[in-house]
Amino acid sequence: MQADRVQIDPKFSQSERDAVYKCIFNRRDVRGQFLPDPIANEVLARILRAAHHAPSVGFMQPWDFIVVRDAAIKRKVRDAFQAANLEAAGMFEGERQRTYRTLKLEGIVEAPIGICVTCDRSRSGPVVIGRTHQPEMDLYSAVCCVQNLWLAARAENLGVGWVSIVRHEDMRDILGIPPSIQPIAYLCVGHVSHFFQQPELETAGWLPRMPLTDAVWIDQWHVRPSSDSLYERL
Repeated sequence: MQADRVQIDPKFSQSERDAVYKCIFNRRDVRGQFLPDPIANEVLARILRAAHHAPSVGFMQPWDFIVVRDAAIKRKVRDAFQAANLEAAGMFEGERQRTYRTLKLEGIVEAPIGICVTCDRSRSGPVVIGRTHQPEMDLYSAVCCVQNLWLAARAENLGVGWVSIVRHEDMRDILGIPPSIQPIAYLCVGHVSHFFQQPELETAGWLPRMPLTDAVWIDQWHVRPSSDSLYERL
């Protein structure tokens, strides 16, 4: 039997399953709790390896990782964020805008490491299994890679913050990313003083957590049977 055909035990123990769910439910978008402590290279290698094992359409693995340690580069990223954030604040009105301006939405300079995840949309050639009719699947694959990294970092007791309020072109200019490569995420990564019990935007009253029952339907869009045992467990 070929090595890649060897089967593995499909079952997780109760403690292993509990650890996975604990990691998922305790993941947070970290902005203001970063510590200056360096991340050990072996730990950073583990979370990058976890990211690299994300699912990808056609096994094309379209991602690359730019690990940012240089303080001057981080300041440039922070400056690009601040310019975009000023514009973003103007898109809200009244009390919403006032609340927005009080939020801390990044930890770019405070975090010891930044990781930019990109997507090479030409990797594996013009025709890719699974992308023939949904060409955006390579982008979704790269996002799965981000989620893997985020969960692995949480399991390593590291915080991660995704900085999305920044122009792609600014990221290309600052990090030397070619025009053909799509930036996906700039992530602030580091040890933290603490994790919040709830997401910060939920605590700040920006939005409540949506009930799961408002997002689950059976067989058809917005169809909910009058009686269904699934809903009793959501």
